[in-house]
Amino acid sequence: MADNLFGFQEHMAKIIEKALKKGDPLVRMNQFVNWELFRSDLEAARENARAHERKSNAGRPATDVILLFKMCVIQSLYNLSDEGIEQHCMWNSLFLWFLGLNFGDDVPDANTLWVFRETLAKDDATKTIFLRFDAYLRENGYEARGGQIIDATIVPVPVRRDSREVNEKVKNGEADSVTEWSEATRRQKDVDARWVKKNGKSTFGDKNHVSVDVENKFVREYKVTSASVHDSQVYEELITENESPEEYADSAYVSFFRLLIRFLLGKSPCMIARAYSGRPLTEDQIAWNREKSPVRCRVEHVFGAMRSRVCGSVLLRSIGFSRARVVLGLRNLVYNLDRFSMLCEKKAREMQVGMQGGGAAMA
Repeated sequence: MADNLFGFQEHMAKIIEKALKKGDPLVRMNQFVNWELFRSDLEAARENARAHERKSNAGRPATDVILLFKMCVIQSLYNLSDEGIEQHCMWNSLFLWFLGLNFGDDVPDANTLWVFRETLAKDDATKTIFLRFDAYLRENGYEARGGQIIDATIVPVPVRRDSREVNEKVKNGEADSVTEWSEATRRQKDVDARWVKKNGKSTFGDKNHVSVDVENKFVREYKVTSASVHDSQVYEELITENESPEEYADSAYVSFFRLLIRFLLGKSPCMIARAYSGRPLTEDQIAWNREKSPVRCRVEHVFGAMRSRVCGSVLLRSIGFSRARVVLGLRNLVYNLDRFSMLCEKKAREMQVGMQGGGAAMA
């Protein structure tokens, strides 16, 4: 037994060492993230979701919320289904280590994880824990500085293929009156997602609108809508507290009244100038765009990081707006957790180099 335990520990040490060299996000996050920060909010969300149930001390104790939350983190990072994350956690040594489990320990099943995620959908608990971590960032020296960047990305969902008449009813908010669907079929239909056309390509899905601070590149605020909602409609909802007045955005957000209001509020709108039919950009506008674009494009690094972590596929596996809000909220939060751990690792490395340099100087 002792030999088996020693062998397992040696095996895990090799796994962690290899993951560290590759810069695996799970190793970084487990080193620098204080998971207990989320416990009270997660437990409150579960209690709120179970408020209608009868209280009893009988039966099996509830699964630890931090364990379930960390499973959601893995799921968000690698875009796994509920069944997929259950199976991976049974044999993936790194996942087990991240969850604090050993081989042979019980892993929460797919249904348990699904129920937990449903509790996060109630009262938008995902936004609560997102804001909790944002407050933690600010308290620990990661204030929002350098201005903020507003942008949105389209997130596709599986296409709902129906007749033109049914699609028209769904679009008009009359999905309940559709008689062509059985109850089983209705549960598989996403009636909240919408079509949008961008750059000549039509996509069916939702939108993840975000505000990113320029200096630290954290997502400071987000809002999830259907894909048909124009980016500019949620601009003001995304503005957050920032030490600098600059607000960067692409040309989709430009309007005379918005620019006027932002100036009157003491802000400095740095939106990309737009060319119109018969009115090409002037030399000054081209120079303006060239100056502001390198800053504005930092938000693309955020979206790119999210896509790369899920192996290039950002397709939502959930059905319905409330669940999409949870999945995309977790995706934004997990990006911040990973970004925070990267910055902490960088700071620790710089301190180590500084200490070694100081020791060499003294010698």
